[in-house]
Amino acid sequence: MAAETPPQDLLGVTPFLDHDHPVVREFVGQALDGSEQTLTDKAVALYYAVRDKLHYEVYGAALSREGLKASSIISRGRGFCVHKSIVYAAVCRAAGVPSRIALTDVRNHLASPRLRELVGGDVFRFHALNSVYLDGKWVRATPVFTKLLCKLYGITPLEFDGTADSMSHPYDSKGRRYMEFLHDYGDFDDFPYELVVEGIRSAHPALFASRYETAGGSLVAEAADETGESGLKAA
Repeated sequence: MAAETPPQDLLGVTPFLDHDHPVVREFVGQALDGSEQTLTDKAVALYYAVRDKLHYEVYGAALSREGLKASSIISRGRGFCVHKSIVYAAVCRAAGVPSRIALTDVRNHLASPRLRELVGGDVFRFHALNSVYLDGKWVRATPVFTKLLCKLYGITPLEFDGTADSMSHPYDSKGRRYMEFLHDYGDFDDFPYELVVEGIRSAHPALFASRYETAGGSLVAEAADETGESGLKAA
């Protein structure tokens, strides 16, 4: 963690934020249509691209060093908060926006019964989001849950305008408590692999099917079963 790192030093390529890779560059090129006039415009456009073009999935997630490179995540097209935050940090840097990965512990009250069982309760260690430097200040952004999952779980999708923090709402659309932030580890200039992966493995051992991959399944299918929704596809 490097809380005092100057923003201009937070544009570089790192082992996990490999934004010099053609796959990452292509993602950025597809997300930005040339109409963006400012870095804030670019950060906002990239936020929605990461939020909704990469499928959010806890199950079957790759947690090897190679699997957690931004280029590998984009190629796979899926991942959970850790994966999507790595991608957002990388694509922001590619667009000239200083960025970091932020880590927290949260209590998620609306996890599916199976996910609660695998996690061992409703506290999730090392929930990831981002900090981006725009107009002279750091703001937090959470390009994690797609519109589809928000619909299934009755949560209002998180929006981001580049001027204010975008973090998980404390209540869902029905007024039920949704997510509580329990601990903030701070911001990191690159993904702290050992801290996070070993930390998740230690806190949630049943979530792993093998050393570097989480158990199989589908959050969309589980949510659809609970709500009676059908015919929905991952987005």
